[in-house]
Amino acid sequence: MAAGAPRIFVSHLSGIAVFDPAGDQVGRVRDLVVMLRVGQRPPRLLGLVVELATRRRIFLPMTRVTAIQSGQVITTGVLNVRRFEQRPTERLVFGELLDRRVTLTETGEEVTVLDLSVHQLPARRDWEIDRVFVRKGKRGGAFRRARGEALTVEWSAVTGFSLEEQGQGAENLLATLEQLRPADLANVLHHLSPKRRAEVAAALDDDRLADVLEELPEDDQIEILGKLKEERAADVLEAMDPDDAADLLGELPTDEQERLLSLMQPGDAADMRRLMSYEDRTAGGLMTTEPIVLRPDATVADALARVRNPDLSPALAAQIYVCRPPDETPTGKYLGTVHFQRLLREPPPSLVSSIVDTDLQPLDPQADLHAIAEFFATYDMVAAPVVDEAGSLLGAVTVDDVLDHMLPEDWREQEFHLDEEVTTDGS
Repeated sequence: MAAGAPRIFVSHLSGIAVFDPAGDQVGRVRDLVVMLRVGQRPPRLLGLVVELATRRRIFLPMTRVTAIQSGQVITTGVLNVRRFEQRPTERLVFGELLDRRVTLTETGEEVTVLDLSVHQLPARRDWEIDRVFVRKGKRGGAFRRARGEALTVEWSAVTGFSLEEQGQGAENLLATLEQLRPADLANVLHHLSPKRRAEVAAALDDDRLADVLEELPEDDQIEILGKLKEERAADVLEAMDPDDAADLLGELPTDEQERLLSLMQPGDAADMRRLMSYEDRTAGGLMTTEPIVLRPDATVADALARVRNPDLSPALAAQIYVCRPPDETPTGKYLGTVHFQRLLREPPPSLVSSIVDTDLQPLDPQADLHAIAEFFATYDMVAAPVVDEAGSLLGAVTVDDVLDHMLPEDWREQEFHLDEEVTTDGS
């Protein structure tokens, strides 16, 4: 469902089929998972509970839903088939919110929730519950409902759903801090007690926890990962940027590394092993294995569509790499780079192969940190391709990864302590 599309009432999603991009059915929707917020702010729709043909119920994040249309859900095709487990901050729409008694704010009248509507926020991939379909009057007993007036109201027009402002549970803290950037939330976690830090980490969804872990000092990363169940720890590592996940795995004992790798999807585990085979401060050790790769017959329109992906960092979105198949790293022969600004100057039907930059030499995977920094400074780049002797693209190094490794090892600790001092003295 594209941004700006009409809202969908959740009752219409119950039991509808879920398909992969090839048109094969993978399961059916059995519930929706939302996260309530403090006060009257609408809840975020985190994902769907999907029942597979095997009767196993799994969690499908909304970030992996590409469309909801004509009574079906279309996914990216990448599914984690581990059994769904509800977390403390999560609520099930069908199981916990529908048929609930809530209060109309304006009149104080109690009403029964019959349905809820969801919509996608403009220019974002976030989804929210925005409206509530309710019926006035008391319940009519176990098998019937009083036939009072039915009406649809804004989420903010009722009370009885949202978290209380008071309370010290992890879900209240998370609801309060939800709007923080990952680096700022990492700062908060760093200053919590170990017990409290573990509670909050357990309540975060996988993608959010992955983003926060990438911003934490190494000791905090290891501590938090060690307190998660191994299957969830593997899920979180898969959600992290591959280079950051490989760095974290590399700090763990070998037997723990192997256990976590064995729980990952085979493709993700292969990427981790490949990254861990390089020295830490080399291009191979710093690169991400998930740059934008397109074949030479792709168009400028195709490239711009990939660049628009909100999950990409600005550095990775700054350029695409044109390669012969296979498209996954290590790719076929690397042909060159197309820069984002060049894409903006070309007609959408143009082929990327006609505007590829072949003059810029790629990085060797064994290039050291000094050579990489010189490369970025010389050519004013924010990302650079890493290519092996056979001419295959292995990944891309971004300028933020270079800066992370050029700063002192404890720079995150120093930043957090500086922030604490500024907060304490009020300056």
